[in-house]
Amino acid sequence: MPGNGLWRTKSVEQSIADTDMPESRLRKNLSAWDLTVFGVAVVIGAGIFTLTASTAGDLSGPSVSLAFVLAAVACALAALCYAEFASTVPVAGSAYTFSYATFGEFLAWIIGWDLVLEFAVGAAAVATGWSEYLQTVLGYLFGEGVRTSADVGGLSVNWGALLLITVLAVLLVAGTKLSSRVSMVITAIKVAIVLFVILFGLSFVTAANYSPFIPPGQSAESAATGVDQTVFSWLAGGASSAFGVFGLLAGASLVFFAFIGFDVVATTAEETREPKRAVPRGILGSLAIVTVLYVATALVVTGMVPYTDLATAEDGTRQTLATAFALNDVDWAANVVSVGALTGLTTVVMVLMLGQVRVLFAMSRDGLLPRGLARTGELGTPVRATILVAALVAAAATFFPAGKLEEMVNVGTLFAFILVSAGVMVLRRTHPDLRRAFRVPALPVVGPAAILACLWLMLNLTILTWVRFVAWMVLGMVIYFLYGRRHALLGLRGATPTQLPVEGADPKATPR
Repeated sequence: MPGNGLWRTKSVEQSIADTDMPESRLRKNLSAWDLTVFGVAVVIGAGIFTLTASTAGDLSGPSVSLAFVLAAVACALAALCYAEFASTVPVAGSAYTFSYATFGEFLAWIIGWDLVLEFAVGAAAVATGWSEYLQTVLGYLFGEGVRTSADVGGLSVNWGALLLITVLAVLLVAGTKLSSRVSMVITAIKVAIVLFVILFGLSFVTAANYSPFIPPGQSAESAATGVDQTVFSWLAGGASSAFGVFGLLAGASLVFFAFIGFDVVATTAEETREPKRAVPRGILGSLAIVTVLYVATALVVTGMVPYTDLATAEDGTRQTLATAFALNDVDWAANVVSVGALTGLTTVVMVLMLGQVRVLFAMSRDGLLPRGLARTGELGTPVRATILVAALVAAAATFFPAGKLEEMVNVGTLFAFILVSAGVMVLRRTHPDLRRAFRVPALPVVGPAAILACLWLMLNLTILTWVRFVAWMVLGMVIYFLYGRRHALLGLRGATPTQLPVEGADPKATPR
């Protein structure tokens, strides 16, 4: 039964029924292939093109490939839980919608606010990186004097990021099917670039560059300490979290950013034909593809040059995949990789914005945010929500540097994964007869393992990241108590218990 106040829950039946409201109905035109494309499109991006090299040089050395494996294991465990939830509750909103059905309204708001951190801030960070690559490519074409930012009244304006977000917002308003077609073309290009890095880079690999595979830990004098040290390193009494075992674990928590996005597939469940089959295939298929590409790329890049050559420069400039080719005097290949990265980051920003719009849409339809944002236009897309998200992401990307945003996005996403993994176990216990097209195998083992793996990665993020995360959550709670709680549609209409569809029942039958 639904609870009261903070812990009132929205039944699965009610969530599905709300998808048929005429003024906020989304068009169902996505297939399993479309979802897989979305997943690969958003995951292969900033992580592979930027974090691989810099994490090897700054934290993990050649063992960055092992760091990718550790991060992939945590993602795979959480992905199984996402697949069961999304195929059972094919409603926009991803972890937010799932939490509303299991943990109640307050935690649903918290996770929705948390997803803002993942999608919107992530999109802004990647858009800033896209602009940097655009400047590099334009420099190849027109000379080094080209800049994608300009000073306006003493304020630095990143016009490259602004241009990208504006174009992508138009595509998203036009419809997710068109967005999927654009993603398919661009994704094919960037997968080809990644394969080029792997296959061509093999000819420059030297076995000596893999030794030591896990470099010895740095002294406190030469590595990050204090609030820039990881929580686990601090608790375990480590001098620093650079290289050594602590560096490997910190690297796994950082390259986790490279996997962020597969959960975006779950946000499109409401727009999918046959979501009970398509969503699990899209989530698990995209994750499997990118994991193989990531580990292979990491092994090749760290074999091409000594890991010390991939360290971040004193001016803060991070090394990329192109750096490995440039250091081997293959400038034309470095240019090809840069163009490929520019192309690849385009779809990352688009799909992150798509995910953010769908979460905002779901929260608005429930009344936790202004309901006008949930209205869909003639094209069957939430135009107002898309414009708002584009404006917020553009403001962040245009006027603020990326900074430590990757870590902020990571901590928010891992927190979401923990709630989803716990939510699947709760729903199995509270509604054991609910129809499930996909079931997590060995859930009593996989569920707790997913939670522990994600918590472990969270502990290997820096203390400062945790402080910022807590501050963000506090701001979200203030907004909920000032607006969301009083305007929640579930509370205004008085939620009543409804019978959930059970395994083996006629899906067209009306619940009592």
